[in-house]
Amino acid sequence: MWNTMDVWVTDLGAMTPLGFDANDTWVAMQGGENGIGVLKESWAEELPVRIAAQLTEDPGDSMKRTEARKLDRSEQIALVTAREAWADAGAPEVDPERVAVVLGTGIGGVTSLLGQNHILETSGPRRVSPHTVPMLMANGPAAWVSMDLNAQGGAHAPVSACASGAEAIALGLDLIRAGRVDVVVAGGVEASVHALPLTAFAQMMALSTSNDAPETASRPFDKRRNGFVLGEGGAPVVLESADHARARGSRAHGRLLGTGISSSASHITASDLPGQVRAMSQSLRDAGLSGTDVVVHAHATSTPQGDVAEAQAIAQAVGTHPVVTATKSMTGHLLGASGALGAMAAILALRDGSAPPTRNLTEQDPEVALDVAAGSARSGQWQCALSNSFGFGGHNVSLVFGRA
Repeated sequence: MWNTMDVWVTDLGAMTPLGFDANDTWVAMQGGENGIGVLKESWAEELPVRIAAQLTEDPGDSMKRTEARKLDRSEQIALVTAREAWADAGAPEVDPERVAVVLGTGIGGVTSLLGQNHILETSGPRRVSPHTVPMLMANGPAAWVSMDLNAQGGAHAPVSACASGAEAIALGLDLIRAGRVDVVVAGGVEASVHALPLTAFAQMMALSTSNDAPETASRPFDKRRNGFVLGEGGAPVVLESADHARARGSRAHGRLLGTGISSSASHITASDLPGQVRAMSQSLRDAGLSGTDVVVHAHATSTPQGDVAEAQAIAQAVGTHPVVTATKSMTGHLLGASGALGAMAAILALRDGSAPPTRNLTEQDPEVALDVAAGSARSGQWQCALSNSFGFGGHNVSLVFGRA
């Protein structure tokens, strides 16, 4: 029997290539807008890939300069978005020991690490920032948010590549179900648009090389897709036990009904169909649901092999009938933050009865036997929403949300 504890999503925060907050991002998603562009930085001029999905605004501009200068960009994003979500949730008065933070990241403070190494090599050890270690460590975003919110129920930092944000939300559900806390700020952040990650992914032939057409470079499930586009951002959600939320008169955007986690244990980078099927099937069983009336937010990064494998996995675990959306077509791939942003899209699709369109899907791959929303948003009154996240290392996570 599945765990029937009711867990609500009481609010959301976001900072993405489509908008500076959750609402602006959602409106842009519904309109099928583009967040991908040409990199204007001088360091990108000689790179094999010169496009990315960057934030619409600098997160450092939303905090005091003295605060921003000691934080990695991913940590800045974490604080700004967590503050948004917490404020929109009504800044609830909670026993600090009953609040936890779970923020995942795929790479952590890589730009700080590389930047400070450059300073060391060009200017010497005296110029290296004393804040370097807190800036580069992967648990930095979770730690800073826990201090900012005085959350003493635990500060966790899943590092599971592109499944990190989704795994953070799954862990948040477990913490509430176990009775350890009443409220969890959970999600993911990433800020790794830098010459080395771009070059490394390009060397793997994982990135789109459409440098002259960035607005159409990310095209999940399309026959002409040729790789993903690197993005940055963050998207935490506030999870709360229903009893606690009701007691303080809170609203809900939706409910987190179930999760499924599997490890492929087969290949460090390749997609694994059986592992993905297990994660999706487990999440639906955990939620006590079938896949009959569900909308799916696909991981769908726009890679030739990955999209087909996921399409086949969805068909096996859920069926070919659900409406499927793939918002990385607009935002690019936010790596460790992508699962959290996908969860937000799934929650709001249920709340508003509208699944965002998959941008740039002009000729669907014949190997993708799914009903993919394209052109414009797709309306529907679904029972639940399933959101997939898969990461290098064989990390597979699926989340199932229900209506409020």
